[in-house]
Amino acid sequence: MSGSDPGSSPAVSFVVPCYKLGHLLADCVNSILSQTYGDFEILIMDDCSPDQTLAVGRSFRDSRVHYIRNEPNLGHLRNYNKGIGMSRGRYIWLISADDRLRSPQILQRYMQVMEANPTVGYIFCPAMGLLETRETRVMHSHGTQDLVLRGHDFLLTLLNSNSVAAPAGMVRRECYEKLGAFPLDMPWGGDWYLWCLFALHFDVAYLAEPMVNYRVHELSMTNKLMSTAPRLCTNDDLALQWRIKQKAEEAGAHAIVKRCRHMIAYEYARNMDLRRYEGGGSRMTEEEAAGSVRQLANSRREERLIRARIHACLGDQFFWRSEAGAAWRSYLHGLRHDPTMLGVWAKCFLLALGGLGTRVRRRARGLRESTQ
Repeated sequence: MSGSDPGSSPAVSFVVPCYKLGHLLADCVNSILSQTYGDFEILIMDDCSPDQTLAVGRSFRDSRVHYIRNEPNLGHLRNYNKGIGMSRGRYIWLISADDRLRSPQILQRYMQVMEANPTVGYIFCPAMGLLETRETRVMHSHGTQDLVLRGHDFLLTLLNSNSVAAPAGMVRRECYEKLGAFPLDMPWGGDWYLWCLFALHFDVAYLAEPMVNYRVHELSMTNKLMSTAPRLCTNDDLALQWRIKQKAEEAGAHAIVKRCRHMIAYEYARNMDLRRYEGGGSRMTEEEAAGSVRQLANSRREERLIRARIHACLGDQFFWRSEAGAAWRSYLHGLRHDPTMLGVWAKCFLLALGGLGTRVRRRARGLRESTQ
């Protein structure tokens, strides 16, 4: 298909943020230019890179490629949002300069699905990891069938972890216009938050073939944040769950609210885990967790519910480590906050049975995992 008419808005805008990735930029842009569907624009968003990004960005002779250089550096989130704001397409695809499209048919296939399903807010596929020039493994697969998923159903799964590869998602412009772009106070979890927020209001499409490459290297934004600011990453994970809970309450999505409360408790328990921080890092204390929940819960009742579930999650951690005494104390602490947790009463009963109860619980866990 030929390129887009320069006098009209393109169907798709590729926003390509780039900082110190000039050596990889051409690979990314050329993977877009090789698409069989050609009605798009490419916005190279150079965030004041000190490397060869300027020369590479200006080297493309295709009229669909636009090079924009920030002076001064905006930071990655403001750069993303600037690119989204400058884009003109009905669909917006943000793909970092270190990643690339793996299949020349991916855009055509995405467009066919999106145009046929107006309730779908975004579409994605698994990613194939890329280490230098070698492909490694499939990442973020949701099965072998192409699917159009009910947004709330997918959101219940998505709350467990960010299972949408960043370079794989193409978003309907309406999502950004109605719900907003990247929150500037979530440098780690901004994309995950948006996938969740969009799924709260729109359906989601999934194509099973891994048609993008996600590059693993030390300069990637994920690696930089995880290595330099691990506590910031965990704070973002908590903030995401609280914000999606609030958005779900506003939308009247009660099942999502319930799931968010569970995941909020799980995240606090995970951040309070002594084992997790044995190698270093800053563990959240029980007092810090209690203060945070008190500040963010919308009622005393919700505060009690979440604190009860934090202790229930801590009890589970201790149980699977065979620390029966610590598990027992955590479960009882949780039940003092909320005695209606029937599942926790059942766990206490099994714990009291000793080895038999442990075997029953392990068997139940195995059966549950085998059916997922």
